[in-house]
Amino acid sequence: MVQSLWEASKAAEQATGLDQLVYRSNLIGTDRRVCNYGGGNTSSKTVVKDFRGRDVEVMFVKGSGSDLATMKASNFTGLRMDDIRPLFERDEMPDEEMVAYLANCMIDAKHPRASIETLLHAFLPFKHVDHTHPDSIISLCCADNGKELASEIFGDRFVWVPYIRPGFKLSKMIAEGVLNNPKAELVLMEKHGLVTWGETSEEAYAQTIKIITEAESFIEARIKESQVFGGVKHGALTAEQRRSVAAQVMPTIRGAVSDAKKMILSFDDAEDVLQFVGGQNSAQLSQVGAACPDHLVHTKVVPLFIDWTPNADDIDGLKAKLKEGIAKYKEEYKAYFDRNKNEGDVMFEAAPRVILIPGVGMINTGKSWAMSQVSGALYHRAIAVMRGATALGNFVSLSENESYNVEYWPLELYKLSLAPAEAEFSRKIAFITGGAGGIGSETARRLVSEGAHVVLADLNLEGAENVASEINAKYGENRAIAVKMDVTSEDMIKEAYALTALTYGGVDIIVNNAGLATSSPFDQTSLKEWNLNMNVLGTGYFLVAREAFILMKEQAIGGNMVFIGSKNSVYAGKSASAYSAVKALEAHLARCIAAEGGEFGIRVNTILPDAILQGSAIWNGSWRNERAAAYGIEPDQLEEHYRKRTTLLVNIYPRDIAEGIAFFASSKSDKTTGCMLTIDGGVPAAFTR
Repeated sequence: MVQSLWEASKAAEQATGLDQLVYRSNLIGTDRRVCNYGGGNTSSKTVVKDFRGRDVEVMFVKGSGSDLATMKASNFTGLRMDDIRPLFERDEMPDEEMVAYLANCMIDAKHPRASIETLLHAFLPFKHVDHTHPDSIISLCCADNGKELASEIFGDRFVWVPYIRPGFKLSKMIAEGVLNNPKAELVLMEKHGLVTWGETSEEAYAQTIKIITEAESFIEARIKESQVFGGVKHGALTAEQRRSVAAQVMPTIRGAVSDAKKMILSFDDAEDVLQFVGGQNSAQLSQVGAACPDHLVHTKVVPLFIDWTPNADDIDGLKAKLKEGIAKYKEEYKAYFDRNKNEGDVMFEAAPRVILIPGVGMINTGKSWAMSQVSGALYHRAIAVMRGATALGNFVSLSENESYNVEYWPLELYKLSLAPAEAEFSRKIAFITGGAGGIGSETARRLVSEGAHVVLADLNLEGAENVASEINAKYGENRAIAVKMDVTSEDMIKEAYALTALTYGGVDIIVNNAGLATSSPFDQTSLKEWNLNMNVLGTGYFLVAREAFILMKEQAIGGNMVFIGSKNSVYAGKSASAYSAVKALEAHLARCIAAEGGEFGIRVNTILPDAILQGSAIWNGSWRNERAAAYGIEPDQLEEHYRKRTTLLVNIYPRDIAEGIAFFASSKSDKTTGCMLTIDGGVPAAFTR
């Protein structure tokens, strides 16, 4: 049950009316059972000093494109009430005209554009107004007998407003309904949500929670668990089986849903999802339509429901059904678009945002992991609404044409336009071995700075986790993950890629960077030393690349590998025969893979660095002393020694190598494969030829 989160001591700390509004809004948005991600709006009417020092009545209302859970004072728009009130006398007002008018009512041109539902708040004669999308209320408003049942719950305290898209007309209907019912305490918006109010911010919030819990209690009393979604048709696989199945099929899904642009995936097997995908009536129920207009932009009208009998051994069968289902979904979405399109409409990607698999769970797609999570979060709300609505009656949704008009509504598209432009590595997943080290960590930072999601694979798990935590703190949740991996262990590599597929859906960029180095005169090179170099730098690079190749072929959307070789790949380093030989192997292995990968759109290129001393575990170990001894100098003289032997008289740093990796991984080198790029400051002996 929804609970009040109001804390009097914290509320008292809010210095202004706007601060109180922010506090109330964040509480409402924190519980997604109360309000959807990005949806709903709140307002507060108060008096402020204008630029001439005059007292002016102002309404602060949520700005377009923000989310109640996280919004700050800067996300609200202040509008002069004296300018807005005369609009109530009008009979109609088109959306475009209303938006333009409200822009002239703003007290500060730097404020965000006001919500499309601004007039809903302005026309109601209350200081504080909340518009929310509670699961229990939408269940009631999406039940075919919802209005009749509302009378049982609320008596004559409610106003029922038939479904109409937000805007001037709906705002006026709500206000007139409230004004005509002196007993009104709430407004129920058919197939949409709830409106409540109060004379103080605390009263408004308390009323919102009170109304929601009344509806919740009514619904829960009518739910019979054994009959939810028609009862159980398919039980869930074990947690381990679910994760294994999802990891195996997500690259297939990712390839199938990635058309002009790639998609990032996420997996969800929460209890409510498993109950829904296993329901007797769920396949049909899922196709009725969206539970709330606010869902449409992120979930599309309906999900893809896969007709599959759970069997952890039937991976090939599931993959075939997924490919067939996604292809059919895209055809049907295009037909839906063609049936309903208006002049100038441009079709979104046709692939599903929500994919439901009996016994396994839900897979969501989006332009980023965060946006795939939004689709998933909203479908959790849809499941909750269908659970409640079917306990009350029959679940109903919008008509197809109205669904389309909401999905392609210019005012909704405006919200999407507020998102930052996509960068070079947006929608890309990079897997970096040696991710905790100097080159690996700098590469991760470089790729993430332009939109990538990264997996940091390293034996040093703590170091990789520290880098991932730093990245996530700066760029957002789950932009980077760390995994412990030994590149000589075939099983650990397969497990790391399975985790990558389960977390993001697949992989696009492989940075084969894990390394070590040893130095010995040739006649003193032991078999143990030789095998160590070959195992890590030869076999390790082979295994990492081979498993990536398999995964990339499964996705069928191309891929990119960058090998970190060495100056020694083309130059016989003194007293480093094992290291130099295997570095040459790496470079040639890359060319071999490039030759085979071309037909699959898989590019493979190699970077040849030299003497990256900073941030390197290799150079902080015995290798530094061994190389100094080979040149007859002291270890602390190495950096200057390496600088002086370059034609450019420079030292090479991890960020320089990261820049080269970014080039090979980017669209700038789309037509380059099997290439070696030297980044060593110019060592003539190592010039490629």
